[in-house]
Amino acid sequence: QVQLMESGGGLVQSGGSLRLSCAASGNTFKMSDMGWYRQFPEKPREFVASIISTNGSTTYADSVKGRFAISRDNAKNMLYLQMNSLKPEDTALYYCHTLLRTRPWEIWGAGTQVTVSS
Repeated sequence: QVQLMESGGGLVQSGGSLRLSCAASGNTFKMSDMGWYRQFPEKPREFVASIISTNGSTTYADSVKGRFAISRDNAKNMLYLQMNSLKPEDTALYYCHTLLRTRPWEIWGAGTQVTVSS
């Protein structure tokens, strides 16, 4: 099976930066496209950014476009999210996600908390 573990969350002031990391382990050859999602208290999880496994093409939510950058190091089985110009409204639990080529078709990490103070 594939396991994902996020790190890099924490407390930062408004306007600051953080870099989230997601380490994949296990049967990583089954991994396909990857992404980051976030969840606000009492709200559904929402899409933040994704990266296509075949060509590295990226997609971003409008709310983070121009401030966040997703990247992937396939050799190290790592996924990153560089977050710049952070705002208090970016405060959320951030999850790493991967699609799989076999069942169960997708895996989620446990999440890492990002808190942006005003």
